[in-house]
Amino acid sequence: MNATPNQPQSRPKGCQQRILIVDDHPIFRKGIAMLLEHERDIIICGEAETAAQAMGLVDQHDFDLVIADISLKDINGIELVKSLKALRPQLPVLVLSMHDESLYAERALRAGARGYLMKQAPPDQVVSAIRQVLRGERYLSAAANLLMLNSFVGGRSSSKSSVEKLSDRELEIFELLGQGRGTSQIAHDLCLSVKTIEAHRSHIKAKLGITTAPELVRAAVEWVTRCSRGSD
Repeated sequence: MNATPNQPQSRPKGCQQRILIVDDHPIFRKGIAMLLEHERDIIICGEAETAAQAMGLVDQHDFDLVIADISLKDINGIELVKSLKALRPQLPVLVLSMHDESLYAERALRAGARGYLMKQAPPDQVVSAIRQVLRGERYLSAAANLLMLNSFVGGRSSSKSSVEKLSDRELEIFELLGQGRGTSQIAHDLCLSVKTIEAHRSHIKAKLGITTAPELVRAAVEWVTRCSRGSD
């Protein structure tokens, strides 16, 4: 249980399921390890706090499941899921995050994740979700399943909020703006050009009905603050 970022444990004899945890909070990684320590057929074999570390570990070692958060120190967890699927198409990913499943669950599944669960879920539900994904099944909470069913039956365009209309990359940039990062810093963090970030900002403003840069930043800050309060 003492695996550290970039240092996965060797496979112990009889181990059936190897898990990599990707989360930028050490306490949360420790909590998941403690939750699973009594599950004899499951073991945490690696930890990463950034997407770059996770990609390096997956490239070098065999895992049966990746548990990843949305908010990481480098790129968005949705983008990590896409990168993992490109590198190891058969490797299942379960997203475990504080972010509202009504906005992120469908995005995660579209990106290639096998399941989505919020961190507020009770421990037994977390274990159940992990085992379900390890069996090759998909996992969503009952609430998320209902939301996706209603979206499918009723159509998407009429019920989507403005933020939901943003692409995955636009939503990532919108969130980073709300966290106080400027265009240059976002470009550096996402390994994109400043020109590309500015183009995304223009698209975000158009979709949100915003005309000025200060309005965009204010809307982003308000949205991030509201999401943070909702996850408390």
